[in-house]
Amino acid sequence: MTLPVLVALAVVAGALIGLSLGALGGGGSILAVPVLVALGQGPAQATTGSLVVVAVTSLAGAVTAHRAGNVLLGRGVAFGLVATGGAVAGARASSAVPEAVLLAAFAVLMLVVGGVLAVRQWRGRHAAPAHRSAGRLVIDDPIITFSPTFACQCPRALKVLVTATVVGLLTGFLGVGGGFLVVPALLLALSLPIDFAAGTSLVVIAITSAVALAARAGAGVSPDWTLVAALTVASTVTAVAGARLADRLDTRLLSTAFAALVLAVAAYTAALALHALV
Repeated sequence: MTLPVLVALAVVAGALIGLSLGALGGGGSILAVPVLVALGQGPAQATTGSLVVVAVTSLAGAVTAHRAGNVLLGRGVAFGLVATGGAVAGARASSAVPEAVLLAAFAVLMLVVGGVLAVRQWRGRHAAPAHRSAGRLVIDDPIITFSPTFACQCPRALKVLVTATVVGLLTGFLGVGGGFLVVPALLLALSLPIDFAAGTSLVVIAITSAVALAARAGAGVSPDWTLVAALTVASTVTAVAGARLADRLDTRLLSTAFAALVLAVAAYTAALALHALV
């Protein structure tokens, strides 16, 4: 295919990636990597290029979601910083594991996460000691407070710490899927509504993607920057639209869509893993 055709395909794919990241808080890297491979990039090039796409797109989506009141910035930054440490360790460990095994592990993880979210949605459980005020989420029981006196719900803080570390480890170990891990973690560990989990996850993804990209600097892997730029621009534009769409959609519909997307990715990844293992 000629370069103009490849760029056109990259724009279309980028639009879908942006909508997924903006509306659902996930799906960027798991979509960007196979798209770049399909456009002729090697696995290492695709992974590096996807980090650029996802970091920029997530940042744009996070800004839009924050303006709409769907981001818990402090928790997102804290979660992202903790997850970053795990991601570095996971990335180092992944180098000793065959790619087919990584794919199989990712498929199993997604099946479990998708199943848990589907069951949770079916039961109609809504978490929450939280309510909206002027369109924003108000947390009635903060995990840590410093004023007027210091107070800490340490068991809950430990739960968040462990969850963020595990998410970072799995993200670094598997290479892709940050959003698919972060959103369920925020849903299950912090009991956030889906729109806030999706918005806050964009902050986490932007941090971890930027750090992972910085860690790859100087590794000698250079993707086709024209294709990466086309993907990035298209996904950034539609991420803003996706984040605005998430603010208008019914949260139950959004939860169902996310669970379905996780299960679809799991099935796709399982097929790739079986092909590689056979």
